[in-house]
Amino acid sequence: MGRIMDRLLHLRSLRRWRAAAEESARAPLSELRRQRNQARQLRTHLDRLIHTADGRLALPQIGSSFFPRPHGTDWSWRPELWRGPLPERGLSSVPAKARLGAEVQLFHDCAFSELTLRQLRNTREEDLAPFGLRMDVFKFDGSFLSLVIDLPPAAADGITRQHLLRIDSIIESEQPIEIFARLNIQHGPNTEQIVRELPQDQKNIVVEFDLAYSKLNEKRIEKIWLDLIFEAPDLNQVILRDLTFSRHRRAAI
Repeated sequence: MGRIMDRLLHLRSLRRWRAAAEESARAPLSELRRQRNQARQLRTHLDRLIHTADGRLALPQIGSSFFPRPHGTDWSWRPELWRGPLPERGLSSVPAKARLGAEVQLFHDCAFSELTLRQLRNTREEDLAPFGLRMDVFKFDGSFLSLVIDLPPAAADGITRQHLLRIDSIIESEQPIEIFARLNIQHGPNTEQIVRELPQDQKNIVVEFDLAYSKLNEKRIEKIWLDLIFEAPDLNQVILRDLTFSRHRRAAI
């Protein structure tokens, strides 16, 4: 009932202002002055609403898990940090093993941390992920820096050596930086590791890990995680606009 009444009131108001506009050339000046003042007051609120709506509706939708997937994908995932707002949006002077959300953790061995992590809202037209992650590195006195993403249990469910695990990411940096992606699969007492170097000359990056070349024990898989390893990160800012995972079987030959 409320929606019906709102619609009726809106139509009545619309008819009123349409009639006033059509009669404005013949209306008495006193009446025209009153209508102009009312129209200006109304326009202030309408312009504000339109501006806010245009901005919000142009942003990637919060919670979105949409992204292109390879043919035959049987599992896909975008981590929560890139999907929705976190309760804690950022960390400064980030200590070793600090977490941002439940799935992302930063590892380093700096004696004095001059690192910051912050979730940011993506606003560009080409962005599919609602959020991104910005890492600022000032003076870096450590020997390693890695960002660890824990994959959910569903990533390990049904995975075999016939699978390809694919990572799609959009990465920007102030200065060129070497980044390595290391896939870790814990199976029983062993952990299988596969390392790929990310291309430096691309923002939209695709990396595939072919499990056929691993010694994976398919029956004992317990946990999967990804390390993003940053080489010589001093005085740099790195933004991960998006990070997604997908899994598909190798094409039969």
